[in-house]
Amino acid sequence: MKNEITLQTRRQFLRTTVLGSALTWTVPAFLSNTFAALQAEAADATTQIVTGKDNPILVVLQMAGGNDGINTVVPFANDFYHKARPTIGLAGEAVLKLNDEVGLHNALAGFKNLYDAGHLSIVQGVGYPNPNRSHFRSTEIWQTAADSDRTKPYGWIGSYFDSCCNGADPTVGVTIGSQLPQSFYAKNPKGICFNNPQNYRFMSNGPVETTYEKMNGVDAMVSTNEDNSGGSIGMLPAAQPMIGGKATDFIERTALDAQMSSEKIRGIADKVQNQATYPASPLGNSLKLVAKLIGGGLPTRIYYVSQGGYDTHTNQAGRQKQLLQDLGDSTKAFVDDLKAQNNLQRVMVMTFSEFGRRVAENANGGTDHGAAAPMFVIGDKVKAGLLGRYPSLAPADLFQGDVKFNVDFRSVYAGVLEQWLKTKSEPILGKQFAPLPLV
Repeated sequence: MKNEITLQTRRQFLRTTVLGSALTWTVPAFLSNTFAALQAEAADATTQIVTGKDNPILVVLQMAGGNDGINTVVPFANDFYHKARPTIGLAGEAVLKLNDEVGLHNALAGFKNLYDAGHLSIVQGVGYPNPNRSHFRSTEIWQTAADSDRTKPYGWIGSYFDSCCNGADPTVGVTIGSQLPQSFYAKNPKGICFNNPQNYRFMSNGPVETTYEKMNGVDAMVSTNEDNSGGSIGMLPAAQPMIGGKATDFIERTALDAQMSSEKIRGIADKVQNQATYPASPLGNSLKLVAKLIGGGLPTRIYYVSQGGYDTHTNQAGRQKQLLQDLGDSTKAFVDDLKAQNNLQRVMVMTFSEFGRRVAENANGGTDHGAAAPMFVIGDKVKAGLLGRYPSLAPADLFQGDVKFNVDFRSVYAGVLEQWLKTKSEPILGKQFAPLPLV
């Protein structure tokens, strides 16, 4: 049986008594399993909580592939650094100095501008105990906030949604990309994912699988998986199948949420004009779109974007320079855009990469998988400057050629959760970590 129903709002859609026939195709059996549960849930939800329109917004920026933090925040005055990197090491005159000991890679002029303006915090030496050098496992650890010898079914952002966003709009979490990151996995799935808002809609007919694929179609506006590759390892934000819940439940929830939010998203993307010039790159286009959605009042608390390509085992110098310039210039344009909107005070950007690189360069002009690396936190209210201490590069202080971490990444998450998103971090992270003072 097929019925055509005009869906005006999420609440009307969820409350309708004909959920099973609300879509314009014949509903497969697997999609009918939770219609009744969704309808009952909607009947009890008389209001939706306020989300991104009034509350702080977090933008998570993944640097996929394992960025070489040592050549990003450069210890140019350190003799151990130059001995370990005789070819790819950067001299003092080739960096943007922050003090007499460290500076930013010279491609990060955008970050240096943000640093000088008091909008950039650099957290030095971030990692976790017993580091794992596998792209996929280390990414999973960062995405779920798990200990290295444990696994978790849900991501840290998904746990935040479960804890704090019951009844929220489907767009409470937005990923710009082709698949949701593992950090969004939740007991009660929330969040939407798309590449291009013009493709983010359901077609008039066709099976769920075909329509869902078309909804997440890719065009030249933002990147493909190949464009965002972390070298040989792909984009990485969701390297494993979803766990901790039925895949059909996730597909169904995503399908319903897409129907409810697609018109709103496309309307904002069509009407809101950016007020800054972005690099013509996948990352630039992603942040450009996020700025539009923020400017248009989309009720989103967490946005997620990715930049790949950091798996620099060979010929690192040129590749990393290109990536870091894109990172710095795209982020600077994003900040300028938010300033022009008068929204910068509501937004924090946090970067992460699954690990850093070894201290010593390899024989191919690159670096191999390592451990600790810096994180960047950007915003109008961040505690700008250098946080933590730079890890020692002395050979006697290294562990298997890697620098040792000084700051647990979950302390950064705890600081973001408690000081920015204004919620207790322990229920979300699974244990208490000392919040890093970020604001």
